[in-house]
Amino acid sequence: MRIFQFSVVCSFSAILTACVAGQDVKQDRPIEQAASQISSSNVAYFKTLKNERVDSDPIVQWQNIGPGMSGYNEELWLHPADANVMFMAPDMHVAYGSWDAGNSWQSIQDHDELGQLMKRVLDIEFSRQNPNYAVALDWNGWVYESVNQGKNWSKLAELSPSYKQYGVDPYDPLAFKKGWYDEQIGMRLSDLAIDPNDDNIWYVGAGDFWNVKENHRSLKKPHGNILTYADYGYILKSIDRGRTWQKISKGFPDNLDVGEIIVNPLNSEHVIMMSNHGLMHSHDAGLNWETKANGLPHNMPRDLSYYFDKASGEFILYLIDQTQYHADGKSITSSGGIYQSVDAGLSWQDITGNLAFDLSQVSYPAEIWRYYRAIGHWLGIGTDKARKQFPTLPTNILPVFNRIAINPNDKNEIYVSYNKKHDRTFGPGEAWRSLDGGKTWNVVARHGKYWLSDKDAEYWASRNNPSDANVEFSHVQAYMDDHEEMEGNRLLEVNAKGEVFLSIAQQTHKSVDKGKTWQQVDDVETAPNSDVWIGRGNSDLPGRIMLLDTGIQHRRLLTSGEHGVWETVPLANDNNPQAVALRQIEGQAQVDGMYSISTIAVHPDDPNTMYIMAWRQAHKGQLRRSTDGGKTWQNISTVLETSTERNNRDGKIIQGPPGMLPASNSLLIDPSNPDTMFFVNERDAFSEIYRAPRREPTKGGYGFMKSEDGGLTWKVSNNGFNKTTSLRRLALDPLNSQVIYAAATGNNGGLYKTIDQGEHWKKISLPKQIKSVNNIYIDKQTNEMFISTGRFYEGNNEEGGAWRSADKGKTWHKFFDAPMVLQIETSPVDPNILLLNTGSQMRMDRQFMNPGLYLSQDNGKRWKKINTNLANSDKIIDAKPDPHNRHLLWASGWGSGWYVGYIDGANNEPWFTSK
Repeated sequence: MRIFQFSVVCSFSAILTACVAGQDVKQDRPIEQAASQISSSNVAYFKTLKNERVDSDPIVQWQNIGPGMSGYNEELWLHPADANVMFMAPDMHVAYGSWDAGNSWQSIQDHDELGQLMKRVLDIEFSRQNPNYAVALDWNGWVYESVNQGKNWSKLAELSPSYKQYGVDPYDPLAFKKGWYDEQIGMRLSDLAIDPNDDNIWYVGAGDFWNVKENHRSLKKPHGNILTYADYGYILKSIDRGRTWQKISKGFPDNLDVGEIIVNPLNSEHVIMMSNHGLMHSHDAGLNWETKANGLPHNMPRDLSYYFDKASGEFILYLIDQTQYHADGKSITSSGGIYQSVDAGLSWQDITGNLAFDLSQVSYPAEIWRYYRAIGHWLGIGTDKARKQFPTLPTNILPVFNRIAINPNDKNEIYVSYNKKHDRTFGPGEAWRSLDGGKTWNVVARHGKYWLSDKDAEYWASRNNPSDANVEFSHVQAYMDDHEEMEGNRLLEVNAKGEVFLSIAQQTHKSVDKGKTWQQVDDVETAPNSDVWIGRGNSDLPGRIMLLDTGIQHRRLLTSGEHGVWETVPLANDNNPQAVALRQIEGQAQVDGMYSISTIAVHPDDPNTMYIMAWRQAHKGQLRRSTDGGKTWQNISTVLETSTERNNRDGKIIQGPPGMLPASNSLLIDPSNPDTMFFVNERDAFSEIYRAPRREPTKGGYGFMKSEDGGLTWKVSNNGFNKTTSLRRLALDPLNSQVIYAAATGNNGGLYKTIDQGEHWKKISLPKQIKSVNNIYIDKQTNEMFISTGRFYEGNNEEGGAWRSADKGKTWHKFFDAPMVLQIETSPVDPNILLLNTGSQMRMDRQFMNPGLYLSQDNGKRWKKINTNLANSDKIIDAKPDPHNRHLLWASGWGSGWYVGYIDGANNEPWFTSK
């Protein structure tokens, strides 16, 4: 058990003769032998890297620079006694802990392992005997324990059945290509509980109960959906802190989906379980079960929580019973609601109170549409038919709630919420609250157009309900103000101090005044109304490509999926002089912004002119330009489009909305003729957010694209490439912009060269073991070429590594050995400083033991692993030394935003210090 802390010369006529569309160009003479620059000490080091865990050198301590969250946070776990201790599990394979009440966050993952541990946590529970002891369950079905309040974790057990038992190998390329993406594989478990009277005793429930995106109940499917990547029909029990487990399935339906297990704090023999088959009880510590819930109209629980006063022994359960919809002439009635039990769940009383509302008094078109979607789904008739069949809006209707939380200090303070984006529900606001035990309820989390308009102030006043917007956001404030509560809330929790937490859209919110106001707690604004932010370290942002040399000394441009483009702001910070302040210059902060950026470039003669492209979401396939430093943006051309046809998992062609575009990379501008621009469309985008195959473009295409009129028109130029070759990155020769190099992966991968700006391409001969080139980089000071090699799905260990050439690609020398090197770049300030990025292959039988980042300060003679504090250490998308400061490094995480790292701490100087 390990505890982890968290250039080839050829004539133009020869190329022209050899270039035939769709065929490979004959290569230069083969390189018979590749010299090695790997010293004997490094040979031993690389062997160790492949076979044993190596701890990171503390020479670099990475700082997550955010922005905070900016992705969906699935869960928040609050310590039952210490309000300073909390954990969150956003959806991009990261997990964070805070021990200062959320003022700062740190990754709780092991930055020195394969990237599998705790990459998406599903539950964290705490001992009631020992406040330092905690247990966690992740979506692999793996269980962990911590003895220091979650600062460090150790893996105890793998509880899920093996992948192969179910015929699915997530690392099998064929299974992958059929659609078994890594976020959809694994026999998932859903809930973890610790006996409050004995923390040696644990329970785990099978299922995927909380998957609100996929698990929608209806009249035809009262038990929800059965998902291929979850396991069902049993619970597990351990009496020795997770060392051994007993599987209990007798009497359970095969599709039992467990949502919550609560051990009665007054009697450990009594265990209460919420499931898709109702509320169940065991009176012999989980061995045998019965269904019993007197007073619940449906016994279809959506959430279960409790209040316990240890001093008085008062134990009260609270439950949401699934809302059901019933035809009533031309309108609809509802049943279900909120219930309370004072006898440990044997009988229940309705505390729904006045929670139902008059939809006919709510002039909110978005909610009317969501209402018809909800009843259409429940009745199985669809939205349009529901609108035609039930045109009269109901005057007393309940939405579908899915979360409930109680103030641990006040049994009468109750909160309920729903997720209007992902669940089939509706309703004004994001959360409702009662201060009188359920007699009366108010909407307490309100934002967006409807509440800002104050349209129905009279109706809400009749309910004694405020009608103003009361939720604060960070950089997405303008975007959220312009929308109709469309993003959804994911969680609802109350801590030991009575502070309430939500996660609306892609931010975490806290209320310290019982829901009167809500503040985002992910970012700190450097000054009021500045729109300059410093993240708190809990970023869930899909970090993409970074452009560091931007023509402006202190401006670095950082791109992202879903949250546009950010620029650094050189702002001194007294509390942390090395903190990086950021301003969003494209995305939610703009009207009609571009969100998922795939590539970026700056005009070589005018740093205020910038170009960006997106492969999904708003403006995908467009070339977008700003001529005023990012203040305003316009689309200047449509470069890519896709058809509505796509292949389903059975290989059949089906119709659907236009799909995701190819991933565009390496947007370059010819410095000698800025009207000439280039980029590549990647066929196999293995490091993108979604690795699903893209649809074949109907405009544009895979491969190399070129414009000669400043980006207004584009053509595909693939003469010399195999049809299935995937071009990943480009590099311009710094001495001759007619010469371009292309790194290619997949079939017929390798390194390609053009001497006529892409009209014709020729494959460069490389050492015979190289089958795929992931990146090409040319040092502008030394003109040395660096390539990064290794395949993501197939291949062997010898294929991968970092190679250099000092003679334009005639000879190559390997100087770093790893199965898959994604990128290597030198410092523009000091070419002796090299930053290298390694990844993990998608192979169960061949895993590199030490993925992540490596630093050399002596031109590659010696290396240090430098993953400390990286949350996505196995999924670094981009990593570069700073162009002005030799002590500064930058990195971009697949789902954890961006990072800055200071070599040897850089004397605690700010990032914008040039030296």
